[in-house]
Amino acid sequence: MHQQWYVIANPVSGQGKAGNNWTDLQQKIASYLPVSDWAVTTENGHATELTKQAIAQGYRRILTVGGDGTNHEVANGILSQSVARSIDIHHALLPAGTGNDWARTHSIPTKPDDALSMIAKGHTALQDVGLINYQSHDKPASRYFVNVAGLAYDGYLVQRSMQRKPGEGGKLFYLSLVTKCLFEYYLQEAVVEANGQSYQDFFYTINFGIGKYSGGGMQLVPHAEPDKGAFAVTLAGQISRLGVLMNTYRFYNGTIGSHPKVTTFFAEEADVKATPGAPPTLLEADGEFLGETPAHFQIVPKALRIVVPE
Repeated sequence: MHQQWYVIANPVSGQGKAGNNWTDLQQKIASYLPVSDWAVTTENGHATELTKQAIAQGYRRILTVGGDGTNHEVANGILSQSVARSIDIHHALLPAGTGNDWARTHSIPTKPDDALSMIAKGHTALQDVGLINYQSHDKPASRYFVNVAGLAYDGYLVQRSMQRKPGEGGKLFYLSLVTKCLFEYYLQEAVVEANGQSYQDFFYTINFGIGKYSGGGMQLVPHAEPDKGAFAVTLAGQISRLGVLMNTYRFYNGTIGSHPKVTTFFAEEADVKATPGAPPTLLEADGEFLGETPAHFQIVPKALRIVVPE
């Protein structure tokens, strides 16, 4: 088996930050780590296939250069292949995205030298992952996620973000889109079943968290623990647009659970479905639009070996 690193880079991560400095970044990576091969993604889903190919070729150390989306794809490549146990693969991230929320949860440095120095030390930990069975284009589908999955407004927002024009992106674009979507989105009634309980409401947002952060630093699941063996669940009920705006600070300071229309708990599995006559609830995971309900969520304890600070 290869003891060297296989590097997968997304050149458009962080509005092209990784691609614009790729030659310099390659040299920097090679100065810290023994690298055997490099690959650059060209389309959505490519990182998943590259990861599967690398593992089939004997690689057991995968370095991702990109953001949360690329990290999501590589993790799915590790978790969905059958050549090697997922916990035998070392999964490392050199953050190069806009949000870098997964890295924030694990205190992974965003400066290349600091991140690479950490990776070179080789300290690892096991984190939980989530498995979702859902609907995509009226067909059953499944996907793993490693950070946060969101439904209702979150799903709508991510679906709308996919419609952005070339060159659009960054924090200002995202914040303007968040505000615009808030006034476009209409709450839809859904049912969440977990721990023998049933919750029915016109939910503003539904979140299942393994990591604490999403949406560029928001804490919609501040009670999340990556190795707890259960999802941190946040259900935000029927909150008005004005109410959302007035409580935006709660999304960032970890006090969302204090709102009277918010319920938080832990669950190892859950089901989400629209109420009879209501449209399906939209679904995203790790900032990637997936599809819609009905959706079943299941935790897979300590299934991913990640390189993290000591």
